Parts: sequence; C-alpha cells; structure tokens
Amino acid sequence: MLTNTPTILSLDFDGVLCDGMLEYFQTSWRTYCQLWQPESKTPIPDLDSSFYRLRPVIEIGWEMPILIRALMLGVPESKIVQNWSTVAQEIIEAEALDIAYIGKQVDAIRDEWIINDLESWLSLHRFYPGVIERIQKILAWETETHLFIVTTKEGRFVKQLLQEQGIQIPEERIIGKEIKRPKHQTLRLLLETYPGTLWFVEDRLKTLQSVEQQPDLKEVRLYLADWGYNTTTHRESIQNNSRIQLLSLSQFAKDLSDWPIPVDTV
Repeated sequence: MLTNTPTILSLDFDGVLCDGMLEYFQTSWRTYCQLWQPESKTPIPDLDSSFYRLRPVIEIGWEMPILIRALMLGVPESKIVQNWSTVAQEIIEAEALDIAYIGKQVDAIRDEWIINDLESWLSLHRFYPGVIERIQKILAWETETHLFIVTTKEGRFVKQLLQEQGIQIPEERIIGKEIKRPKHQTLRLLLETYPGTLWFVEDRLKTLQSVEQQPDLKEVRLYLADWGYNTTTHRESIQNNSRIQLLSLSQFAKDLSDWPIPVDTV
C-alpha cells in the first residue's frame, strides 16, 4: 500500500537546505593559504568560479583545499570532473599529505571564524527559497513524520545555521560527519529506531546510489535535489531510473503527500 507521508524524512544539508558555496570557497582558500603558504593571499582570477563549477565532485570537507591545490597546480577541470578521486589521491601521495589533519584544519578555521566574526560567516550562507518555511511546517504540523538532517558537515555548524533561522531541531536529529559512518548506515539505524517508511533527499547522486545498492534499504524512497550540487549529466542519468526520483525545489515546498512517486512504488 502506498504511503502518502514518511515515518522518517531524512534531508541532506548542503545542497538541499543550504547553499554554502561562498563560505566553502572562502574556508577552502583560507585553509589552502595556511597549508601551502602562497606568496599572495589573494586568490588568482577565476579560481572561485572554477571551484563553484567543480563543487559537485567533493564528498568530504578535507577535499575542498585539495581541490584548490589541484586548480593551483593547473590540473584541467575536465580531468577533475572525470576522475576526481584519482587526482586527489595523486596530490595526497605526491605531497605526503595527512587528510585527517587537513580536515581538522578546515573545521578549526570555521570555528575560529565563527568565534571571531559570526556575522560574516553566517552571511555567506543562503538557505534555498522556501526550505525554512517547509521545515517549520513539518516540525509544527506533520507530527507523524520524524525529521532528520543527515550530512557530511559538522553537526555544530548545521545547528548554528538553523538556529539563526529560528529552527530548533534536537541535537540527536542532526547527524553530522562527526558520526563517521556512511549515510546508508545512518538510514539503516534510523529505520531500526523508527520502523516504517523513510524518504531521503540528497543532492549527491553517488550517495543515493550507495543507498540503492543496499538490499535491506530497497523500500527507502530516494530523491535527487535538482537545485543542489549536481550536474546536468547527473540529473539526466536518472531519467530512466525506477528508484531515484528527481525532485525540484517547487515540489519540495509542497505537502509531502504531493511529492512525485518513484516508478517502482507505483
């Protein structure tokens, strides 16, 4: 039987609720400057534009300054798009980099920025039109649906940004990268805690595909946010996918019962 609303609605943060592209670049550049000590602390022309175009290749925060490094070394954008994991690994090995240390530096720079100039840090984030109102409605009226934020961003940063918008979500419902587990494992645990139906909205196709590959999660309804950090190629690739449904921002703003239904659940 078709369920009109989910027991659990799991939402990614960056690229689904919040557009932090400006902050991503600034944090990445600051981290790059700290690690590589370039002669000039001013980004080269069009570095930010290249970073914005290539943002969809990034999965975890430590990769952001590595992406800056790749661009500064002159690695072609086409090569980064086609084989980012190899490009990143080559840089890490060639320069004997410690990815755990880089990740800590990214977070430390954010922490310092928040402590010293919270207003400017917040100003570089834009919540997508209508998403705050939608979350408020879910929290206030759709009490049968348990809302969770599942993200690779540090949970404390997500909490800070949501609180600035007047959104109060219990800490245990903001599952950030500090949990250190793949999202499909988190979804599995959520279903164990709240048996029923689960819908997952994510802007990274690779993440949705990892859920799709889990036999025990075959009933999870999957949505690719078409307004997030993905490409035309990603969106076109799921046109004939019976499991992953493309979701627009205008559809996201509608009642859950009006969201598109994946073909394999009809």
